[in-house]
Amino acid sequence: MARYFDVHPQNPQARLVTQVIQMLRDDALVAYPTDSSYALGCSLDSHTGADRIRAIRHLDDKHHFTLVCADFAQLGQFVQLDNSAFRAIKAATPGAYTFILPATKEVPRRFAHPKKKTVGVRIPDHPVALALVRELGGPLLSSTLAHPGAQSPLTDGWQIKDELDHVLDAIVDGGDCGTEPTTVVDWSSGAPEIIRRGLGDPSRFE
Repeated sequence: MARYFDVHPQNPQARLVTQVIQMLRDDALVAYPTDSSYALGCSLDSHTGADRIRAIRHLDDKHHFTLVCADFAQLGQFVQLDNSAFRAIKAATPGAYTFILPATKEVPRRFAHPKKKTVGVRIPDHPVALALVRELGGPLLSSTLAHPGAQSPLTDGWQIKDELDHVLDAIVDGGDCGTEPTTVVDWSSGAPEIIRRGLGDPSRFE
């Protein structure tokens, strides 16, 4: 049975954030809010989290996981950025964008794309998500919280608990955070290519 944390969406309680982080460090898989729907997340050190996310979402090994980072300095540890990508991505974050970039050696091989050696990164504009990754001291390995084949992600904390109580360790309820996914920009070839139009304004990368 998953623990349920009712967290203030703008001023997340430090006591509750600390409890969630303790669980994440103990290999927990959690559902948490972002600026573009709820996500599944675990720490990079988790031994089981990635496989559990794949099982819940019916994903194969070619799925791009996303590293949700606290700030641009942290993001830069995990992906390779040339000058143009650095400037453009820095100007667009925090925000509802996911960027696919070549992974550095800081990213465990099992989390990068098996052929392209790329990984998704983002800095969300959401107080709860940022509080979690800041307190954790590293990124959350994440994927959108949606049932296989669903038209939209889950966005209600109690619904998440009702439907996924048996496969999650914690639900961090930060209220409704919308259902529109991030805009995904693939920068792995040296120039931006929009591969999904979502909440983030895509025109700045066209």
